[in-house]
Parts: sequence; C-alpha cells; structure tokens
Amino acid sequence: MPQNGSVMMTALKSRAAIVITNETLIALIGMYCMAVVMGFGRFLFTATLPDIMIQLSLSTTIAGWLASINYIGYFIGALIAMFVPPRLTWHMLILWTIVSVITTMLLVVPNMSLNLWYVIRLLSGIASGVAMILSSSLVIQSFSVERRSVLSAVHYAGIGVGISASAILTWWLLTIGYHFDVIWLVAGMISLPVLWLLYAIRPIDSIVSKPDNNQTSSLHQTYINFKRSLYEALAGHSKPVALLLTSYMLAGFGYITSATFLPVMAAQRLTTQNSAGLSIWLVVGIFAMLSNPIWGALAKRIGEVKTLMGLTLLQAFGMYLPIGIDGAIGLYGNAMILGLTFVGMVSMTLTIIKNINPIYSNLLIGLATLAYAIGQFIGPLVTVALAGENDNFNAGLLVAAIGLLIGLILVFFFWRQTNRLQQTII
Repeated sequence: MPQNGSVMMTALKSRAAIVITNETLIALIGMYCMAVVMGFGRFLFTATLPDIMIQLSLSTTIAGWLASINYIGYFIGALIAMFVPPRLTWHMLILWTIVSVITTMLLVVPNMSLNLWYVIRLLSGIASGVAMILSSSLVIQSFSVERRSVLSAVHYAGIGVGISASAILTWWLLTIGYHFDVIWLVAGMISLPVLWLLYAIRPIDSIVSKPDNNQTSSLHQTYINFKRSLYEALAGHSKPVALLLTSYMLAGFGYITSATFLPVMAAQRLTTQNSAGLSIWLVVGIFAMLSNPIWGALAKRIGEVKTLMGLTLLQAFGMYLPIGIDGAIGLYGNAMILGLTFVGMVSMTLTIIKNINPIYSNLLIGLATLAYAIGQFIGPLVTVALAGENDNFNAGLLVAAIGLLIGLILVFFFWRQTNRLQQTII
C-alpha cells in the first residue's frame, strides 16, 4: 500500500510539473483562448460571409439567420455558464473549447444541408458563450491584484487578435484559390494547441480531486439556490441593474449590424478594390486590440460609467458614418470606431455591473451577457428585414445608431440612479 501511495505521488508530481503558474503566460493563454472561441468561433463567420454567400448561393436573409442562430447559441452558453459551480469551471471550459474547435473544423464538410449549418452555428455560439465567461473567470482570478488590470487587458485583447487573424487567414487562402471550407478547417487546426495550453493552466486541485456525489444537487434545489442568489444580488439595486442591462442589450443590438455585415457592405460598395471587405475587417481587429488599454487608462481618470457613455456615443456616430459618407472613408471609419468601441463597451459594462454587488459578480455578469446576446440575436434579423431586395444596409445602420443613442440615455439615468443611492447610503 505505501508503495502504491509512493507511485501515485510520483505520478502526481510529474503531472503537476507541467502546470503553468506564470501570470504573463496565463494571460497570453487566455488571449489565445479568446481568439479561438470568439475570434474564430464567432467572427470568422463575418470574414468569410461574402464567400459563403457566393459559394452556397445564400440570400442576405439566410445569412442573417445563420448569424442570429449563432448569437442565440451565445445566449444559451451564457445561461449555462451562470450555473457552472466554481469547482467545475476548468472542466467545462475544456469541454466547450473542444466543441468550439470541432464546430469550426466541421464547416469543411461538403454539401451540408442548411439545417446542419444551423445546428453547427448554434453549437458554436453556445461554446463561445460558455468559454468566454469561464475562461475570463479562470484566467483573471489567477492574476495578482497589482497586475490584474494590465493582464486582463491582454486576455481580452484575444478578441481583436482573433478578428485580425480571421481577416488575414481568409485573405491569404482566398488569394491562393481556396474557399470558406478550407479557411474554417485551417482555423480549426490553428486552434488545436489551445487545448493543451488550457490543460497546462488547470487548477492544481483538479489533479487530485474526485467528484463528490454529496455535492450534486437536484435541479429543483439548483433553481431554488439560483432564485435566492438572484434576489440577494438585486436587493436594493434592481432599478440601476435594469437600466444597465437594457442599455447593454441595445449595445449588442447596435454593434452587430457592422460586426456581421461590414465585409458584405464593403464588397457591395468598393467594387474596384480587391479584398476590401477583409482589409476593413482587419482594421476592426487591430483597433479592437488597442481598445482595452486606451479605455482602461481613461476609466482610471474619469470612471467606467462616463467612459461607457463616451464609447456609446462614439459607436453611434460610427454607425452613421457609412450612411453620411459614401465610399471607403465611411466604411473604414465605421471599422475603426467599431473595433475601438465594442470590446471597450463590453469591458466597461461588465466591470460596472460586477461592482454593483461584488459578492454576486458572476451572476450579474451572466445576466449582462444574456442581455447582450438578446440584442445580438435581434440585430441581424432587423437588419436583413430592413435591407429589402436591394440589400441596402443603411436603414439597419440607422436603427443601430438610434438604439445606441437610447442606450446612452439609459446609461445616463443609471449614473444618476447610482449617485442617488450612494448619497442615500452616505
């Protein structure tokens, strides 16, 4: 028995030796994970959409539904993530990252039915929703307080890295004669190493822990616990939370028109420029990488709420640019502002809402992500409905800008409400 125990401890030590604990490396792995599950899992669709529509003879309406089904999957994924207990965070992250990689590679299968496309894009959305929330939870809690702000920006920069990579990969493979199917396969192959790296940052406890059947609760008990937690999280904060969630839903609705159809708009309008859509999408990715450091520095000076209001106004202006300015200037301006603002708006909103009641930060972040996903689901459907037979996206951009301005007003009222609550407490 002692010999068996010795062998087991030796094995555990050898396995523990490959656990990565360096904070900078963990941040880079988190960035890679975000690039895979968000940059590829969600936004590679945008980069390849013009080619998908041509190769499969898809209408704008079908393209809009394929986008929206992915976003409703994101909604479901956020809902799942809210119920994941902390002890299972890493295990569920690994599982759904595997699903993300597989669903990316599956789009290489030829002659798939449209229904199968819907299923794959739905699963991909679920994987993105779960993995985005759980990777952020796992990675950010590994950082020391002193370095958390800087390293969190590195982690979230993965969204911009993934968008940039999706543009470069798509441009390269289209240039040498391949199409969307090979692009998705290569993206999946590029994603595979993230699984080993996520294994290397697993919590040490997972090496020796075993499932405890006594910790397994019934669905009914889980529901009761969730309802109690929700009540406690919102106690005394229901109005400001409602204002912020509604504004965040409008933020999801506002940005998604460009985030889904910008390369298609570029292909329509810049017919003399080869790969205009991918160049513009690359601009989105580059500016998305810059977003968090810029707005994080501003938020330290003026606060997250004022920064969020500025970002919302700027994004609304960006949505109007392709309407007010014809040609490349309007589209590239929209791309720059989209990249600069949407990641920053996510970061600011999630920081604000988790600080409302830090004890229930995961629950509040989950609620916010659900609201954002609802806006993203509705956005493409409204856009294609307004586009009409001529596929004119101006009406969709205008409605998006109006939605963002309404969201700005709601954030202002949120700011006033929270100020009143603070004065009451004082």
